[in-house]
Amino acid sequence: MSAKKDPGIWQGFKAFLMRGNVVDLAVAVVIGAAFTNIVNSVVKGIINPLVGAIGTKNLDNYSSCLQAPCALNADGTVKTGIPIMWGEVLGATLSFVITAAVVYFLMVLPMAKYLSRMEARRRAREGTHEVVEVTELEVLKEIRDALVAQRGNGHGPRY
Repeated sequence: MSAKKDPGIWQGFKAFLMRGNVVDLAVAVVIGAAFTNIVNSVVKGIINPLVGAIGTKNLDNYSSCLQAPCALNADGTVKTGIPIMWGEVLGATLSFVITAAVVYFLMVLPMAKYLSRMEARRRAREGTHEVVEVTELEVLKEIRDALVAQRGNGHGPRY
């Protein structure tokens, strides 16, 4: 009985893996992971030095002390006080905004424009096709009406 279920299970599993949205999701995860490295490099190589022109070169160094005195160990753990590490939040927020901007302006917006152009072309082709069909239909109706009128008046040839 299990021999009968195995082909069905494997076929179902294969159909699940070959479904478009599963493959698209896998591609998106791989591209997203690679893209994260690029964004992190931009933040560390460009954004942090620009911020460093004003203050520290590393956003992670920006913090406030909620309960003084604040001291951290060499490994970054809290020794005394309650530090608020708002620089890390700022860095993560900048990474997110940069990622969202790059994805939108380099991927979403061009794809939306491309799809819009393709839709406009499709509509234009359909519109032209409909106009031709309507025009041909009108011409055929006029020819029919003219033939009927000729037969009715007795001016046309009789068959």
